[in-house]
Amino acid sequence: MAKAKLEDISQAQKERLFHIDFKLRFLGTVSRADLANRFGVKAAAATRDLSLYKELAPDNLKYDTKAKIYNPSLEFTPLFSYSQNQVLAALGQGLGDDYVGTHRPLVTAESPTQLNPPQLDVLATVSQAIHQKKALHIQYRSLSSGLTSREISPFALVDNGLRWHVRAFDRKRERFTDFVINRITKPRLLKGKLLGNHESKEADIQWNRIVEMHLVPHPQLKHPETIEQEYGMQKGILKVQVRAAVAGYVLRRWNIDCSENHELNGAEYHLWLKNHQTLYGVENLLIAPGFKRTTDTATGSHGEAVLTTMEWGDVE
Repeated sequence: MAKAKLEDISQAQKERLFHIDFKLRFLGTVSRADLANRFGVKAAAATRDLSLYKELAPDNLKYDTKAKIYNPSLEFTPLFSYSQNQVLAALGQGLGDDYVGTHRPLVTAESPTQLNPPQLDVLATVSQAIHQKKALHIQYRSLSSGLTSREISPFALVDNGLRWHVRAFDRKRERFTDFVINRITKPRLLKGKLLGNHESKEADIQWNRIVEMHLVPHPQLKHPETIEQEYGMQKGILKVQVRAAVAGYVLRRWNIDCSENHELNGAEYHLWLKNHQTLYGVENLLIAPGFKRTTDTATGSHGEAVLTTMEWGDVE
């Protein structure tokens, strides 16, 4: 009989094999009951799944006859690949994005409470517009204009670590910007209005431009090697590629000193942006720690440009 191949297996069974692989790797144990409870299959079906997994990866698991569970072997090699976000979400919230019931963490995990998670009714309409490539009519509250009516053409959700935004073309201001989801009310899909090429994702220069930031331990640190290890730096540098549209959020979230001469000296600054010139032309830098843009006109008392929030492309 020919040996089973992963690519020839049904999607449903592949998900159960993934479950086995994940639990072996990150929890060190898996059983027939795990599969039965998670997927609602009979014990016999769970046994078949475990047998198939063993056929695909014979050196990955061993059976504990006393405890009646499977454990990973010393030669364990993952059958599937995982992203860090996927693993952390599963460990902290439970496996399965389609699971019906109460999500329970697989191990004790805690993260800072998010003060304003997105409102699901609003998020649902926004995500529908993104998926169907339709425009939205919304009521929106901004700090600069208060309550206004807008027509926007959204194409992506953005989590900046503190709150959720939607990246969209604003038909009122005729520009791309970010809208805080929890400032949106009464979203309504617009029918019959086709999106113009000028308001598509492909037309958003800041979204499509990739910025490579070279991050190094802040020169003020006594033991820079600690930061080198924490961030997995190679030869003392971490190269990160981000969209220009979200660069300011990344710099703010990680307290990265963007001043040209690493002049910020607070205890929260562990990283310094070494290649300061990479931020040329990036718009949403109002919140980037220490960033200053010099100009020949409209300068402040220290030579930095006096720019408004909207000129900086900050979130609406």
